[in-house]
Amino acid sequence: MRIARFSIDGNVAFGAIEGEKQDELVLDIIKGIPFADFELSGTKVPVSKVRLLPPVLPNKVVAFGRNYAEHARELGNEVPDAPFAFFKPSTSVIGPGDDIQYPSFSEELHHEAELAVVIGRMCREVPRERVRDVIFGYTCANDITARDVQKREKQWARAKGFDSSCPLGPWVETDLDASDLTIQLTVNGQQRQLGRTSEMIHSIEDLIVNISEAMTLLPGDVILTGTPAGVGPLNVGDEVAVTIEGIGTLTNKVVKRG
Repeated sequence: MRIARFSIDGNVAFGAIEGEKQDELVLDIIKGIPFADFELSGTKVPVSKVRLLPPVLPNKVVAFGRNYAEHARELGNEVPDAPFAFFKPSTSVIGPGDDIQYPSFSEELHHEAELAVVIGRMCREVPRERVRDVIFGYTCANDITARDVQKREKQWARAKGFDSSCPLGPWVETDLDASDLTIQLTVNGQQRQLGRTSEMIHSIEDLIVNISEAMTLLPGDVILTGTPAGVGPLNVGDEVAVTIEGIGTLTNKVVKRG
């Protein structure tokens, strides 16, 4: 099931997406929230009539770096022996179609296409055999990075946590085997990144076991699983699109920060 979060006439709701062709998609509005037992209302709205929002508003975004060997090498980094985590604040999250604002303190903005895992229930110290039970679903993400700032500052808080640095969407796919999916990214229609989730050094199970040993994960929290090789620069005016097999396409435009 594809679950979207959207606004219409000033109201925000969740809905289940029906249909396959982009111009024929409709939302069946959900009664309540999708992280608990819910019912479909039967009230349907064309997707073309709503504004899609970030599919979740996470309490925290836990991101894992250097989880694809070729990406680690392209930036001159060693492949880590253990998962390497950092955080992006909730204020960094934007949705499909929202603008990525080029930060005033950077001159080298990069894209990083990623599979995002959405947590479905409160959990801590999750055993490997129970990881699938705590996953709500999957969505597309773009770990926008001020690469020059990342290189010169020991902490990555500003480089990866600035406003609009975490596009998510367009919806959450709840019924998916994410172990071997194609991830690709285009800038202005030209392919920049192409990889598969099977190329991860540390699996989704590894990542959730690792981070849940340290902290409680809450419904709606997001885990970013790393990016394949091919990261590169973005400029004001660029349109960047992340497409993940079985999920869909997340598109955003880069604008000058106002």
